[in-house]
Amino acid sequence: MSTDAPNTLRSTLLTALLALTFGFLGAAAWSGAGLADNRTRSFLLDNPQLLREMALALEEQEAAERLAKMGGAVFEEFPGVVLGNHEGKRVLVEFTDYQCPYCEASLKDVNRLVAEDPDLKVVIREWPIFEGSDAASRMALAAGIQGKYPAFHDAMFKMNDIEAAAKAAGLDMAQARRDAASEAVTNEIAKNLEQARALGFTGTPAWIAGKTPIGGAVGYEKLKEALAAAQKAG
Repeated sequence: MSTDAPNTLRSTLLTALLALTFGFLGAAAWSGAGLADNRTRSFLLDNPQLLREMALALEEQEAAERLAKMGGAVFEEFPGVVLGNHEGKRVLVEFTDYQCPYCEASLKDVNRLVAEDPDLKVVIREWPIFEGSDAASRMALAAGIQGKYPAFHDAMFKMNDIEAAAKAAGLDMAQARRDAASEAVTNEIAKNLEQARALGFTGTPAWIAGKTPIGGAVGYEKLKEALAAAQKAG
């Protein structure tokens, strides 16, 4: 990314904030008179959360535009790598990494959403971005092939030990090792990386609730609201 990008974003947000606060004509007049900088600075210092909220809104808007151009591939699960109802009509996509503490913390939110909504399908995209995560993601996809992904997923976050989690999930270990090293699994991980980058995600967890991309451990309430909004929008 260009070193000018943060300054460009900051300038864009300041301009937008001026327009919202004073009206487009008013903002232009203030800027021309040389009065905007100090008063806008004072306003922002008194309301610093506005700049962050605008940045997040801008990022989500741009991610939604990128998602619309990607088609439906990101919603298509790798065999068995689903939580909740495999035939569910409401879909939540999660990009996750087993070494990510925020992903572990978000597990309770996902489990709560699944427990409350029998029609919710959670498509998991294994995205190993932390050191040492690739082997765990590969075993998780192998668990999916055996139809035991949810058990491995929960056990891996609890144990942080691939072999122990695989055995706890009841995997055929010889077959799981072959599947984990397979071309299909390698291609899936590469595809997930490509999709995450295309959406502008910079870390895990990252989500798509309905048609809304969301970055970060945003919590149960925001995910539920996004799913409800998606259902309402049809």
